[in-house]
Amino acid sequence: MPRPVWTGSISFGLVNIPIKLYAATESHRVAFHEFEEGTGARVRYKRVAEGSGHEVPWEKIQKGFEVGKDRFVVLTDEELDAAAPARTHTVDIEQFVSMTEIDPVAWDQTYYAAPDGVAATKAYALLRDAMRKDGRVAIGRFVMRTKESLVCLRPLEDALALHTMFFADEVRAVKDVVQLPRHAAASAGELTLAARLIDSLSAHWDARRYEDTYRKSILAVVKKKDRGETIEAGASNERPKIVDLMEALKKTLETSGAPRRKDAAPARRAASSPAKRTATPRARAARR
Repeated sequence: MPRPVWTGSISFGLVNIPIKLYAATESHRVAFHEFEEGTGARVRYKRVAEGSGHEVPWEKIQKGFEVGKDRFVVLTDEELDAAAPARTHTVDIEQFVSMTEIDPVAWDQTYYAAPDGVAATKAYALLRDAMRKDGRVAIGRFVMRTKESLVCLRPLEDALALHTMFFADEVRAVKDVVQLPRHAAASAGELTLAARLIDSLSAHWDARRYEDTYRKSILAVVKKKDRGETIEAGASNERPKIVDLMEALKKTLETSGAPRRKDAAPARRAASSPAKRTATPRARAARR
């Protein structure tokens, strides 16, 4: 069994539920070591001081915060501890909200929360089932490794999942990152064709259908080279050319075979009946 990464309790009101947290995900990304070309010597990184070039041991390293150009305030471990949040070992629930109010952009890490001991099981199940019945999730805070995190607790199958979240000032506003030209809107005909394409590709979500193809390809290349086989470079990926949107949608529909998949998820149609009654002749023709 995996080892817990945190032990504490869920606290709200006078209720206290001892829990253990386990990492819900594990990375399978390919990791590479670095070598010097020609010699094959392993490349390693060292912590060196500017000026002297001497390697600095961990116990001699201090942390500093830049307060101006080339101006730093260096803090000792004791001074850093003075600013660290108190380690309460509790997930303090502050409110319950609807899950639909939280945008996924706020999610960070995910953990599974398990009851710590038989005595905690009943209260744990009560909180899980009450949130599931009410359709709400719990929002609170907790401290892990001196870092305070905003968290969301929600029912997931028979357990509770805990998601650490970014604080509001850590999430960039769309308008501050993406600048779209004015009048960047699709026509009614384009929307109709796009809706048909979305409908033809709709299906129920199944994570098992997707795999890390890059990792699979890299491991295959490593295995071939380890056997002494020659690796041939693949074709370079060119950026697709921008084409006429309507023509691209039509061709995509033709090649995808417009009939809807049998396992397709129900499409969301807002006010579908009125839309059918008020559809223009051009839109009806596009549907056909």
